Amino acid sequence: MSTDTPGIDPLEALRAPRDPACDVFLTGPVFLDIIFTGLDSAPVRGTESWARGMGSSPGGVANMATALARLGLHTSLAAAFGDDHYGEYCWDALEQGEGIDLSMSHTVPGWHSPVTVSMAYEGERTMVSHGHEAPAPAPDAGTGSRAGAAGTGSRAGAAGTGSRAGATGTGTSTGAAAPVFPQCPPRARAAIASLAPGRSEPWVATAARDGALVFGDVGWDETGRWDLDALPDLAHCEAFLPNAEEAMRYTRTDCPRAAAHALAERVPLAVVTLGAEGAYAVDGRTGTAAAVPAIEVEALDPTGAGDVFVAGFVTGTLADWPLADRLAFAGLTAALSVQEFGGSLSAPGWAEIAAWWQLIRTCDRQDPAALERYAFLDDLLPATARAWPLRRAVPTIGFRQ
Repeated sequence: MSTDTPGIDPLEALRAPRDPACDVFLTGPVFLDIIFTGLDSAPVRGTESWARGMGSSPGGVANMATALARLGLHTSLAAAFGDDHYGEYCWDALEQGEGIDLSMSHTVPGWHSPVTVSMAYEGERTMVSHGHEAPAPAPDAGTGSRAGAAGTGSRAGAAGTGSRAGATGTGTSTGAAAPVFPQCPPRARAAIASLAPGRSEPWVATAARDGALVFGDVGWDETGRWDLDALPDLAHCEAFLPNAEEAMRYTRTDCPRAAAHALAERVPLAVVTLGAEGAYAVDGRTGTAAAVPAIEVEALDPTGAGDVFVAGFVTGTLADWPLADRLAFAGLTAALSVQEFGGSLSAPGWAEIAAWWQLIRTCDRQDPAALERYAFLDDLLPATARAWPLRRAVPTIGFRQ
Protein backbone atom coordinates (compact mmCIF):
# COMPACT_ATOMS: atom_id res chain seq x y z
CA MET A 1 0.00 0.00 0.00
CA SER A 2 1.10 3.62 -0.46
CA THR A 3 3.23 5.11 2.26
CA ASP A 4 0.73 7.84 3.19
CA THR A 5 -1.99 5.37 4.18
CA PRO A 6 -2.51 5.46 7.97
CA GLY A 7 -2.90 1.70 8.25
CA ILE A 8 -6.68 1.38 7.93
CA ASP A 9 -7.94 -2.12 7.16
CA PRO A 10 -11.61 -1.83 6.14
CA LEU A 11 -12.05 -5.59 6.59
CA GLU A 12 -10.34 -5.91 9.98
CA ALA A 13 -13.51 -6.76 11.88
CA LEU A 14 -14.43 -9.45 9.35
CA ARG A 15 -11.12 -11.28 8.97
CA ALA A 16 -10.84 -14.85 10.24
CA PRO A 17 -7.93 -17.35 10.29
CA ARG A 18 -9.27 -19.47 7.42
CA ASP A 19 -10.00 -16.53 5.12
CA PRO A 20 -8.15 -16.21 1.80
CA ALA A 21 -4.89 -14.30 1.95
CA CYS A 22 -6.04 -12.35 -1.10
CA ASP A 23 -8.91 -9.88 -0.83
CA VAL A 24 -9.23 -9.04 -4.53
CA PHE A 25 -7.83 -10.71 -7.63
CA LEU A 26 -7.78 -9.11 -11.06
CA THR A 27 -6.04 -9.53 -14.37
CA GLY A 28 -5.52 -7.54 -17.54
CA PRO A 29 -2.95 -5.54 -19.51
CA VAL A 30 -0.64 -3.04 -17.80
CA PHE A 31 0.16 0.11 -19.78
CA LEU A 32 2.57 2.92 -19.18
CA ASP A 33 0.35 6.01 -19.09
CA ILE A 34 1.75 9.42 -20.05
CA ILE A 35 -0.77 12.14 -19.23
CA PHE A 36 -0.74 15.73 -20.44
CA THR A 37 -2.94 18.21 -18.55
CA GLY A 38 -3.53 21.93 -18.71
CA LEU A 39 -4.40 21.96 -22.40
CA ASP A 40 -6.78 24.76 -23.32
CA SER A 41 -8.24 22.82 -26.24
CA ALA A 42 -7.79 19.76 -28.36
CA PRO A 43 -4.55 19.66 -30.37
CA VAL A 44 -4.98 21.25 -33.78
CA ARG A 45 -3.73 19.50 -36.89
CA GLY A 46 -0.41 20.85 -38.09
CA THR A 47 0.39 22.72 -34.87
CA GLU A 48 2.31 22.01 -31.67
CA SER A 49 0.49 22.22 -28.34
CA TRP A 50 2.21 22.73 -25.01
CA ALA A 51 0.68 21.26 -21.87
CA ARG A 52 1.07 22.95 -18.49
CA GLY A 53 1.26 19.63 -16.67
CA MET A 54 2.47 16.08 -17.23
CA GLY A 55 2.32 12.84 -15.30
CA SER A 56 3.55 9.29 -15.85
CA SER A 57 2.23 6.21 -14.10
CA PRO A 58 1.30 2.56 -14.57
CA GLY A 59 -2.05 2.35 -16.37
CA GLY A 60 -4.54 -0.14 -17.71
CA VAL A 61 -5.48 -2.69 -15.07
CA ALA A 62 -2.91 -1.04 -12.77
CA ASN A 63 -5.41 1.79 -12.20
CA MET A 64 -7.84 -0.48 -10.40
CA ALA A 65 -5.18 -2.59 -8.69
CA THR A 66 -3.57 0.50 -7.19
CA ALA A 67 -6.90 1.94 -6.08
CA LEU A 68 -7.76 -1.31 -4.29
CA ALA A 69 -4.38 -1.54 -2.59
CA ARG A 70 -4.49 2.07 -1.41
CA LEU A 71 -7.83 1.35 0.27
CA GLY A 72 -6.20 -1.37 2.34
CA LEU A 73 -7.26 -4.47 0.38
CA HIS A 74 -4.79 -7.29 -0.20
CA THR A 75 -4.61 -7.19 -3.98
CA SER A 76 -3.27 -9.80 -6.39
CA LEU A 77 -2.65 -8.94 -10.04
CA ALA A 78 -1.95 -11.33 -12.92
CA ALA A 79 -0.47 -9.41 -15.84
CA ALA A 80 2.21 -9.51 -18.51
CA PHE A 81 4.95 -6.90 -18.16
CA GLY A 82 7.20 -5.64 -20.92
CA ASP A 83 10.87 -6.57 -20.91
CA ASP A 84 11.92 -2.90 -21.02
CA HIS A 85 12.44 0.10 -18.73
CA TYR A 86 8.74 0.92 -18.86
CA GLY A 87 7.88 -2.59 -17.71
CA GLU A 88 10.49 -2.45 -14.96
CA TYR A 89 9.15 0.87 -13.74
CA CYS A 90 5.55 -0.39 -13.71
CA TRP A 91 6.52 -3.57 -11.88
CA ASP A 92 8.45 -1.68 -9.19
CA ALA A 93 5.73 0.96 -8.82
CA LEU A 94 3.07 -1.69 -8.23
CA GLU A 95 5.00 -4.23 -6.18
CA GLN A 96 7.36 -2.04 -4.16
CA GLY A 97 5.38 1.20 -4.18
CA GLU A 98 1.86 -0.14 -3.65
CA GLY A 99 2.37 -3.57 -2.09
CA ILE A 100 0.45 -5.38 -4.82
CA ASP A 101 1.06 -9.13 -5.06
CA LEU A 102 2.56 -9.87 -8.49
CA SER A 103 3.25 -13.55 -7.88
CA MET A 104 0.78 -14.37 -10.68
CA SER A 105 2.44 -11.92 -13.09
CA HIS A 106 5.35 -12.45 -15.46
CA THR A 107 7.72 -10.60 -17.77
CA VAL A 108 7.67 -11.39 -21.48
CA PRO A 109 11.20 -11.46 -22.94
CA GLY A 110 11.54 -9.24 -26.00
CA TRP A 111 8.05 -7.76 -25.66
CA HIS A 112 7.67 -4.01 -25.18
CA SER A 113 5.22 -2.39 -22.81
CA PRO A 114 1.97 -0.99 -24.20
CA VAL A 115 1.82 2.81 -23.93
CA THR A 116 -1.07 5.26 -23.73
CA VAL A 117 -0.76 9.02 -24.11
CA SER A 118 -3.74 10.79 -22.57
CA MET A 119 -4.56 14.47 -23.15
CA ALA A 120 -6.95 16.04 -20.66
CA TYR A 121 -8.89 19.17 -21.63
CA GLU A 122 -12.37 20.65 -21.19
CA GLY A 123 -13.18 18.10 -18.50
CA GLU A 124 -12.62 15.14 -20.81
CA ARG A 125 -9.69 13.26 -22.29
CA THR A 126 -8.41 11.99 -25.61
CA MET A 127 -6.10 8.99 -25.73
CA VAL A 128 -3.64 7.50 -28.20
CA SER A 129 -2.36 4.00 -27.47
CA HIS A 130 0.10 1.54 -28.97
CA GLY A 131 0.87 -2.03 -28.03
CA HIS A 132 0.74 -5.66 -29.08
CA GLU A 133 -1.07 -8.51 -27.37
CA ALA A 134 1.26 -10.31 -25.01
CA PRO A 135 2.06 -13.90 -26.00
CA ALA A 136 0.78 -16.54 -23.62
CA PRO A 137 3.35 -17.65 -21.03
CA ALA A 138 5.06 -20.94 -21.70
CA PRO A 139 3.62 -23.84 -19.65
CA ASP A 140 6.84 -24.11 -17.65
CA ALA A 141 7.37 -20.35 -17.27
CA GLY A 142 7.68 -19.03 -13.74
CA THR A 143 5.40 -16.30 -12.43
CA GLY A 144 6.05 -13.43 -10.09
CA SER A 145 9.40 -12.76 -11.73
CA ARG A 146 11.22 -10.35 -14.05
CA ALA A 147 14.08 -10.93 -16.48
CA GLY A 148 13.65 -14.68 -16.39
CA ALA A 149 14.31 -15.04 -12.68
CA ALA A 150 12.42 -17.74 -10.81
CA GLY A 151 10.55 -17.16 -7.60
CA THR A 152 7.86 -15.11 -5.95
CA GLY A 153 8.05 -11.43 -6.79
CA SER A 154 11.63 -11.81 -7.93
CA ARG A 155 13.60 -9.44 -10.11
CA ALA A 156 17.14 -9.67 -11.56
CA GLY A 157 20.25 -10.66 -9.18
CA ALA A 158 20.40 -12.06 -5.63
CA ALA A 159 18.57 -15.11 -4.32
CA GLY A 160 15.31 -14.94 -2.39
CA THR A 161 12.06 -13.02 -2.56
CA GLY A 162 12.48 -9.72 -4.36
CA SER A 163 15.66 -10.99 -5.99
CA ARG A 164 17.21 -9.80 -9.24
CA ALA A 165 18.19 -11.78 -12.35
CA GLY A 166 19.33 -15.26 -12.71
CA ALA A 167 18.84 -16.43 -9.15
CA THR A 168 16.49 -18.97 -7.67
CA GLY A 169 13.94 -17.33 -5.39
CA THR A 170 11.31 -18.26 -2.89
CA GLY A 171 8.61 -20.56 -4.18
CA THR A 172 10.68 -22.33 -6.82
CA SER A 173 10.52 -26.06 -7.40
CA THR A 174 12.82 -28.54 -9.03
CA GLY A 175 9.89 -30.71 -10.11
CA ALA A 176 7.00 -30.03 -12.44
CA ALA A 177 5.64 -26.49 -12.38
CA ALA A 178 2.63 -25.97 -10.14
CA PRO A 179 -0.63 -24.93 -11.79
CA VAL A 180 -0.65 -21.18 -12.28
CA PHE A 181 -3.05 -18.57 -13.57
CA PRO A 182 -5.14 -18.74 -15.70
CA GLN A 183 -5.59 -22.43 -14.93
CA CYS A 184 -5.59 -21.83 -11.18
CA PRO A 185 -6.52 -18.31 -9.97
CA PRO A 186 -5.78 -17.60 -6.31
CA ARG A 187 -8.53 -18.02 -3.75
CA ALA A 188 -9.89 -14.55 -3.01
CA ARG A 189 -12.81 -12.74 -1.39
CA ALA A 190 -13.52 -10.96 -4.66
CA ALA A 191 -12.43 -10.84 -8.27
CA ILE A 192 -12.87 -8.17 -10.93
CA ALA A 193 -13.59 -9.37 -14.44
CA SER A 194 -13.60 -7.36 -17.64
CA LEU A 195 -16.55 -8.65 -19.64
CA ALA A 196 -16.50 -8.64 -23.43
CA PRO A 197 -19.06 -9.87 -25.99
CA GLY A 198 -18.54 -13.47 -27.06
CA ARG A 199 -15.61 -14.02 -24.71
CA SER A 200 -15.55 -16.33 -21.71
CA GLU A 201 -12.63 -16.48 -19.31
CA PRO A 202 -12.53 -19.88 -17.55
CA TRP A 203 -10.86 -18.38 -14.47
CA VAL A 204 -14.01 -16.33 -13.73
CA ALA A 205 -16.15 -19.43 -13.18
CA THR A 206 -13.36 -20.99 -11.12
CA ALA A 207 -13.07 -17.92 -8.90
CA ALA A 208 -16.83 -17.78 -8.35
CA ARG A 209 -16.94 -21.50 -7.59
CA ASP A 210 -14.20 -21.01 -4.99
CA GLY A 211 -16.25 -18.36 -3.21
CA ALA A 212 -15.11 -15.07 -4.75
CA LEU A 213 -17.65 -12.33 -5.37
CA VAL A 214 -17.15 -11.41 -9.02
CA PHE A 215 -17.58 -7.76 -10.03
CA GLY A 216 -18.15 -7.36 -13.76
CA ASP A 217 -16.76 -4.32 -15.55
CA VAL A 218 -17.58 -3.73 -19.21
CA GLY A 219 -16.52 -1.52 -22.11
CA TRP A 220 -18.12 -0.27 -25.29
CA ASP A 221 -19.61 -3.04 -27.43
CA GLU A 222 -17.83 -2.62 -30.76
CA THR A 223 -20.14 -5.21 -32.33
CA GLY A 224 -23.13 -2.93 -31.81
CA ARG A 225 -25.32 -5.83 -30.64
CA TRP A 226 -25.53 -4.86 -26.97
CA ASP A 227 -26.73 -8.32 -26.00
CA LEU A 228 -26.43 -9.37 -22.35
CA ASP A 229 -26.59 -13.01 -23.43
CA ALA A 230 -23.33 -12.41 -25.33
CA LEU A 231 -21.58 -11.80 -21.99
CA PRO A 232 -21.26 -15.40 -20.77
CA ASP A 233 -19.34 -14.52 -17.61
CA LEU A 234 -22.16 -12.24 -16.43
CA ALA A 235 -23.80 -15.39 -15.04
CA HIS A 236 -20.97 -15.63 -12.47
CA CYS A 237 -21.12 -11.99 -11.38
CA GLU A 238 -22.26 -10.69 -8.02
CA ALA A 239 -22.31 -7.14 -9.41
CA PHE A 240 -22.37 -5.51 -12.84
CA LEU A 241 -21.11 -1.92 -13.15
CA PRO A 242 -21.73 -0.32 -16.57
CA ASN A 243 -22.03 3.41 -17.21
CA ALA A 244 -25.39 4.96 -18.07
CA GLU A 245 -25.06 4.74 -21.84
CA GLU A 246 -23.90 1.12 -21.72
CA ALA A 247 -26.65 0.16 -19.29
CA MET A 248 -29.40 1.70 -21.42
CA ARG A 249 -28.12 0.08 -24.59
CA TYR A 250 -27.89 -3.35 -22.97
CA THR A 251 -31.43 -3.10 -21.57
CA ARG A 252 -33.10 -1.20 -24.44
CA THR A 253 -34.30 1.46 -22.01
CA ASP A 254 -34.15 5.25 -22.19
CA CYS A 255 -33.53 5.91 -18.49
CA PRO A 256 -30.44 4.87 -16.46
CA ARG A 257 -32.54 4.04 -13.40
CA ALA A 258 -34.86 1.85 -15.41
CA ALA A 259 -31.78 0.19 -16.87
CA ALA A 260 -30.43 -0.53 -13.38
CA HIS A 261 -33.70 -2.20 -12.36
CA ALA A 262 -33.68 -4.27 -15.54
CA LEU A 263 -30.09 -5.35 -14.94
CA ALA A 264 -30.94 -6.32 -11.34
CA GLU A 265 -33.07 -9.08 -12.82
CA ARG A 266 -29.86 -10.58 -14.25
CA VAL A 267 -27.35 -9.98 -11.45
CA PRO A 268 -27.67 -9.59 -7.68
CA LEU A 269 -26.25 -6.03 -7.77
CA ALA A 270 -26.63 -3.56 -10.63
CA VAL A 271 -24.64 -0.33 -10.37
CA VAL A 272 -24.95 2.35 -13.05
CA THR A 273 -22.59 5.31 -13.04
CA LEU A 274 -24.17 8.57 -14.17
CA GLY A 275 -21.15 10.81 -14.67
CA ALA A 276 -21.78 14.29 -13.26
CA GLU A 277 -25.10 13.07 -11.83
CA GLY A 278 -23.54 10.46 -9.55
CA ALA A 279 -24.57 6.80 -9.47
CA TYR A 280 -27.62 4.58 -8.98
CA ALA A 281 -27.69 1.00 -7.73
CA VAL A 282 -30.27 -1.72 -7.23
CA ASP A 283 -29.96 -4.79 -5.01
CA GLY A 284 -31.79 -7.48 -6.96
CA ARG A 285 -32.12 -9.72 -3.89
CA THR A 286 -33.92 -7.21 -1.67
CA GLY A 287 -35.22 -4.68 -4.17
CA THR A 288 -33.34 -1.92 -2.32
CA ALA A 289 -32.26 1.00 -4.49
CA ALA A 290 -29.85 3.82 -3.73
CA ALA A 291 -28.88 7.02 -5.50
CA VAL A 292 -25.94 9.28 -4.66
CA PRO A 293 -25.15 12.56 -6.42
CA ALA A 294 -21.64 13.28 -7.64
CA ILE A 295 -19.28 15.45 -5.63
CA GLU A 296 -18.43 18.67 -7.41
CA VAL A 297 -14.67 19.05 -7.84
CA GLU A 298 -12.31 20.79 -10.22
CA ALA A 299 -11.14 17.95 -12.44
CA LEU A 300 -7.50 17.94 -13.48
CA ASP A 301 -7.42 14.50 -15.13
CA PRO A 302 -10.37 12.06 -15.35
CA THR A 303 -8.14 9.13 -16.41
CA GLY A 304 -9.02 6.03 -14.40
CA ALA A 305 -11.86 7.59 -12.39
CA GLY A 306 -14.19 4.73 -13.35
CA ASP A 307 -11.66 2.18 -12.11
CA VAL A 308 -11.34 4.03 -8.80
CA PHE A 309 -15.14 4.05 -8.48
CA VAL A 310 -15.23 0.27 -8.89
CA ALA A 311 -12.46 -0.14 -6.29
CA GLY A 312 -14.40 1.96 -3.80
CA PHE A 313 -17.59 0.00 -4.39
CA VAL A 314 -15.77 -3.33 -4.03
CA THR A 315 -14.25 -2.13 -0.74
CA GLY A 316 -17.65 -1.17 0.68
CA THR A 317 -19.24 -4.42 -0.49
CA LEU A 318 -16.56 -6.60 1.10
CA ALA A 319 -16.88 -4.56 4.29
CA ASP A 320 -20.65 -5.22 4.22
CA TRP A 321 -21.68 -1.56 4.27
CA PRO A 322 -25.21 -0.44 3.36
CA LEU A 323 -25.73 0.06 -0.36
CA ALA A 324 -25.98 3.86 -0.13
CA ASP A 325 -22.69 4.06 1.80
CA ARG A 326 -20.95 1.93 -0.81
CA LEU A 327 -22.15 4.25 -3.58
CA ALA A 328 -21.19 7.37 -1.65
CA PHE A 329 -17.74 6.02 -0.88
CA ALA A 330 -17.15 4.93 -4.49
CA GLY A 331 -18.19 8.35 -5.77
CA LEU A 332 -15.96 10.09 -3.23
CA THR A 333 -12.86 8.10 -4.16
CA ALA A 334 -13.50 8.74 -7.86
CA ALA A 335 -13.96 12.47 -7.23
CA LEU A 336 -10.72 12.71 -5.29
CA SER A 337 -8.85 10.87 -8.02
CA VAL A 338 -9.66 13.34 -10.80
CA GLN A 339 -7.91 16.13 -8.90
CA GLU A 340 -4.49 14.54 -9.46
CA PHE A 341 -2.42 13.36 -12.41
CA GLY A 342 -2.76 9.87 -13.80
CA GLY A 343 -5.09 6.93 -13.35
CA SER A 344 -3.17 4.82 -10.85
CA LEU A 345 -1.08 7.39 -9.01
CA SER A 346 -4.11 9.64 -8.54
CA ALA A 347 -6.06 6.97 -6.64
CA PRO A 348 -6.71 8.20 -3.09
CA GLY A 349 -5.63 6.42 0.06
CA TRP A 350 -7.21 6.76 3.48
CA ALA A 351 -5.06 9.81 4.26
CA GLU A 352 -6.62 11.74 1.38
CA ILE A 353 -10.09 10.58 2.35
CA ALA A 354 -9.54 11.63 5.96
CA ALA A 355 -8.14 15.00 4.89
CA TRP A 356 -11.16 15.61 2.63
CA TRP A 357 -13.60 14.74 5.42
CA GLN A 358 -11.74 17.01 7.83
CA LEU A 359 -11.68 19.86 5.31
CA ILE A 360 -15.25 19.64 4.07
CA ARG A 361 -16.73 19.95 7.55
CA THR A 362 -14.92 23.26 8.09
CA CYS A 363 -16.26 24.86 4.91
CA ASP A 364 -19.00 27.45 5.20
CA ARG A 365 -22.55 26.89 3.98
CA GLN A 366 -22.32 23.12 3.75
CA ASP A 367 -25.60 21.30 3.25
CA PRO A 368 -26.20 19.31 6.47
CA ALA A 369 -27.95 16.55 4.50
CA ALA A 370 -24.95 16.25 2.19
CA LEU A 371 -22.58 15.97 5.14
CA GLU A 372 -24.80 13.34 6.74
CA ARG A 373 -24.43 11.21 3.62
CA TYR A 374 -20.76 10.69 4.54
CA ALA A 375 -21.16 10.40 8.30
CA PHE A 376 -20.23 6.71 8.11
CA LEU A 377 -16.64 7.87 7.60
CA ASP A 378 -16.44 8.90 11.26
CA ASP A 379 -16.25 5.26 12.31
CA LEU A 380 -13.50 4.50 9.79
CA LEU A 381 -11.09 7.41 9.86
CA PRO A 382 -8.41 8.46 12.33
CA ALA A 383 -9.03 11.50 14.52
CA THR A 384 -6.25 13.46 12.82
CA ALA A 385 -5.31 13.69 9.16
CA ARG A 386 -2.45 15.12 7.16
CA ALA A 387 -2.81 18.60 5.73
CA TRP A 388 -4.81 19.00 2.53
CA PRO A 389 -4.02 18.81 -0.35
CA LEU A 390 -1.68 15.88 -0.84
CA ARG A 391 0.34 15.69 -4.05
CA ARG A 392 1.46 12.62 -5.95
CA ALA A 393 2.18 13.71 -9.51
CA VAL A 394 5.12 11.98 -11.24
CA PRO A 395 6.38 13.96 -14.24
CA THR A 396 8.68 11.28 -15.63
CA ILE A 397 10.39 7.98 -14.82
CA GLY A 398 13.99 7.01 -14.16
CA PHE A 399 15.32 10.00 -12.19
CA ARG A 400 18.94 9.38 -11.19
CA GLN A 401 19.33 9.95 -7.48
